[in-house]
Amino acid sequence: MQMLRKYYYGDYGEGKNGAADISTSGKSNHEWPLWEVFIRSKQGLDHKHAGSLHAADATMAIENARDVYTRRMEGVSIWVVESKHIHASNPEEAASLYDPANDKVYRHPTFYDLPDELKHM
Repeated sequence: MQMLRKYYYGDYGEGKNGAADISTSGKSNHEWPLWEVFIRSKQGLDHKHAGSLHAADATMAIENARDVYTRRMEGVSIWVVESKHIHASNPEEAASLYDPANDKVYRHPTFYDLPDELKHM
């Protein structure tokens, strides 16, 4: 006799597949993609990363993000981006990536001489 086990968002099954694994055999036929959630608060002008969630599509991701990240009506706008579409620089290559900025000393405040009368800047 096979038992059907119901999973809720955030639950993790016996395997590595997580909440998307709703099969009775324990093998996942389909895993929902991971979405990154960005919320704009009532006071803010920019969207800030709030977290991640799994969803079948963008509509479901927005609805889940609303339920999970704006339960107390703190957001006015939600962005969701599928994680596979985000590209980031490699932290190990930071020195070569940001090196050209070091050549422009005039961008640093130490380049300028301040008058003695100016106590704080």
